[in-house]
Amino acid sequence: MSSEGYDSFDPSVLDWDKQAGLIPAIVQGAASRRVLMLGYMSREALEITLATARVTFFSRSKGRLWTKGESSGHFLHLRAIEADCDGDTLLIQAEADGPTCHLGRTSCFAAAPEDFLGALDAFIAKRQRELPEGSYTTRLFEAGIKRIAQKVGEEGVETALAAATGDANELRNEAADLLYHLIALLRAAGLSLDEARDTLARRHAASETVK
Repeated sequence: MSSEGYDSFDPSVLDWDKQAGLIPAIVQGAASRRVLMLGYMSREALEITLATARVTFFSRSKGRLWTKGESSGHFLHLRAIEADCDGDTLLIQAEADGPTCHLGRTSCFAAAPEDFLGALDAFIAKRQRELPEGSYTTRLFEAGIKRIAQKVGEEGVETALAAATGDANELRNEAADLLYHLIALLRAAGLSLDEARDTLARRHAASETVK
């Protein structure tokens, strides 16, 4: 019931009859993993979403198809889609052009948790693409991968020293610096934080099978 990305997703796997032709669709930030909103999709809305990569719903209040962002410009760009085990609910991962909520908030759910490291990875990737002037991240990428690798080494040593001296506040600060520069190094090498996390997840899964 799932699809890597969305190119191969088949709408026919869904149980369209269960809820009178509409399927609830939970939208999650592709990088932050934060729940952004809940909408409903008809088969046509899903087909348009898959064809255009802009998340489109069937608005029950308007009684018509509705592409998120059609008036505000805050489109949701489809990155991945998955059906649940019963085939009657969708989980959509998307990148948002701006606030998803009509109240100007990132999410329609004020207390929805966010994967900050995932959001930071996306932010660093954006900095790498755009290289805005005056940004430390820009200077870092312009210095090249060897310099970024050197910074990771320096921050790693400083993190270890802070731990060895028992300075908890310094350890927090140095660990934060290390994480930031490590994500930048992954991006400079053409990798992402998700790829490192996937490797950890596979190792963890393998270790759980060892008795």
